[in-house]
Amino acid sequence: MAISVRGVVFPVDTQVCRVRFAPSPTGYLHIGGARTALFNWLLARKMGGVFVLRIEDTDRSRHVADSLAKILADMRWLGLDWDEGPEAGAAGGTGGSFGPYAQSERLAIYQEHVARLIEAGHAYHALETPEELTAMRDAARQQKIDFRYPRPDPLPTTAEVQAARDAGRSAVVRFKMPGEDITVVDDILGEVTLAADQLEDFVIQKGDGWPTYHLACVADDALMEITHVLRGQEHLMNTPKHIALQRALGFDTPHYAHLPIIFNMNGSKMSKRDKEKALKRGEVPPEIDVHDFRAAGYLPEALLNFISLLGWSTGDDEEQITLQETADRFALKAIGKGNAKFDRDKLISFNTDWSARVEPVRLLAGFVDYLRVNDLPMASLAEPMLQRVLQLCQGFRTFADVVAKVGFAFADDADIVYQEKAVRKVLEKNDGAGYGVLRALLPRLESIESWTADAIESELKAFCDAGGLKLGNVAQPLRVALSGGTVSPAIYDTLDLVGRERTLSRIKQTMMQGSEQ
Repeated sequence: MAISVRGVVFPVDTQVCRVRFAPSPTGYLHIGGARTALFNWLLARKMGGVFVLRIEDTDRSRHVADSLAKILADMRWLGLDWDEGPEAGAAGGTGGSFGPYAQSERLAIYQEHVARLIEAGHAYHALETPEELTAMRDAARQQKIDFRYPRPDPLPTTAEVQAARDAGRSAVVRFKMPGEDITVVDDILGEVTLAADQLEDFVIQKGDGWPTYHLACVADDALMEITHVLRGQEHLMNTPKHIALQRALGFDTPHYAHLPIIFNMNGSKMSKRDKEKALKRGEVPPEIDVHDFRAAGYLPEALLNFISLLGWSTGDDEEQITLQETADRFALKAIGKGNAKFDRDKLISFNTDWSARVEPVRLLAGFVDYLRVNDLPMASLAEPMLQRVLQLCQGFRTFADVVAKVGFAFADDADIVYQEKAVRKVLEKNDGAGYGVLRALLPRLESIESWTADAIESELKAFCDAGGLKLGNVAQPLRVALSGGTVSPAIYDTLDLVGRERTLSRIKQTMMQGSEQ
């Protein structure tokens, strides 16, 4: 007998690969989290396995309203469909039998596991207040020794725990570490051993009854039958704790693979605080969350391709490959141990190339999404016009470049802002030569009956020939008059996009401003 998972056939006794991505609902999806989600997705698809999306929301103090909707939207925009988890069917997945997938809905399960640990002698109540713990840490600092929580001896009795609660003090539950070295067998890093004296008893249930990340994560990984845990290296120090919990609860230990951390090019960790720091300096904040890149005009294909190479290698010189090609080539052994650096120049290059290679219908869909996410006026344009705009701006880096290049064509005349440098260089220079060109050209443009790019091109060439002018001497004054700056598509197409009435109106508006100076 055999089973088939996503078209891949396995013997009936084969363990199906099950991976999970488990973000916390604290806002939009961080790009590092997206890389973790991607690598889990790639492994599941390569192995014919199951990709589970689980929301780790037991820390209620960090919960941000509507975060779940934002995370799901980010995942869908990236195209990372999940098989089990919140709204799996709506995401294109198959749904599943292990739910619910928000940890806040599984409190009774965690409390049951905590009770099991206490009953078996693997956990105990601890009564120290936060102030007492702080004092203990301060004392250790003064003695210049590492703080390690001292297990109470004897342990608090049931009566003492109840008395503490009656007095308004909280009683947490700590896991009793076994007092032995623990080795993590990591599919990327190899064997990593933490000595017993580096491991202290840790909290598994807070005073309010909610589990900590450690307990909830271990219980869910076991109950959801997760076979492979791929997560960032910042979690490596948590893994010995999780292995100890698994052993105490009688759970199997899944395969672990800790992914390289993503750094900025200057060696600093890529953090959401980078945006806050940039704003304080009066700078444009860098893209950090997936939504930032979406709003900045990147294609998800380019972003996924780029972040797949943050720690993983294709094994050859070919880097720009599709998501399916990445899944076909993906292997844990190809993930490096060293930290990855986020090269934004390389991402721009990737996006430029991807924008040129995707099918026109896909490019149009991406452009429409960009316009709608940013609530831009061009979102109301008909698709044929948007297709034409994209054709005129071929070679652009991001969709933001497209809007910067042609957005003026669809703006109100009153919204045109004239750049001082462009006015001085193009219109006022040489005793207002640019204004003179516009003045002489206006009646000829008014005479054009069929306002098309071809008709405009013919009239401009005739005007240049008659006056002995180069096209640039005519095109640049027109660009400043129509856009306020010196960048636009080919001048014939620019006038056609702006339209006859607005072209004539803006030229007159520009000449009027020139006469007032």
